[in-house]
Amino acid sequence: MKITLGKFSTLPPERVLCTVVLLGIGFTLVHEVQPMIHANPLPAAEGQAEEKHTERPFVVEYYYKAKWGHADEFIRLFKKNHYPVLKKQVDSGRMLRVSAVKPRYHATEDGRWDYRVTIVFKNVEAAFAPHSEEEAIKKELFPDQETFRAEEERRFEILQAHWDVPIDDVELEH
Repeated sequence: MKITLGKFSTLPPERVLCTVVLLGIGFTLVHEVQPMIHANPLPAAEGQAEEKHTERPFVVEYYYKAKWGHADEFIRLFKKNHYPVLKKQVDSGRMLRVSAVKPRYHATEDGRWDYRVTIVFKNVEAAFAPHSEEEAIKKELFPDQETFRAEEERRFEILQAHWDVPIDDVELEH
């Protein structure tokens, strides 16, 4: 099933869901959290702490579950077509680093995931700001756009599930 969004390209449902979730988080940050920050001015020291909080790196873990037997094909296509785009965004400073892991052992089917890609964004603003340079990066890296689009479509065809988890460190010492 594909979903067409007006003049935008046809997207697989997983991409639509991912976009909706990220937009929802961004909307919440802009329309609910930001007014609360400005509604009650903080003393200088607390205001400085809040400023530092917004400048902290923002980490998101992206989980990918390929259809059974397609995990190797998925990661091959990810490395070929998506990772170079992410690396360019690291080079530009939008992201600080990108890493990936896979489980060493198997899990139950309902809890199974094949790859977890962790992206550390410069800050929360970098994570949610429109990144218009991404299309230019794709065109620069992949002059054969027809092949690129076909391979990206295949990467999402073999994807059974995909979910994104923004994470925060938990202080255990205090």
